[in-house]
Amino acid sequence: MLSCKELVAHSSDYIDGQMGLHKRLSVRMHLTMCVNCRRFIKQLRLAQGVLRRLPRGQSAELDALAGKLAELRRQQR
Repeated sequence: MLSCKELVAHSSDYIDGQMGLHKRLSVRMHLTMCVNCRRFIKQLRLAQGVLRRLPRGQSAELDALAGKLAELRRQQR
């Protein structure tokens, strides 16, 4: 069975459907037993969905927003 570390390393391929049958079954078996990895995959799918919905062509505005958020985070530490 895959370890959590191995699952994380292959998670993008799993979500993108770019994984062979044997490896995909190994991932699914691990996910049936590991609640933390199930949460991780769920969060990864959510993040992927959010990123797909972002408007294109506004990267300068998004970069500025990301910079402001990063600065606020640094101030909170």
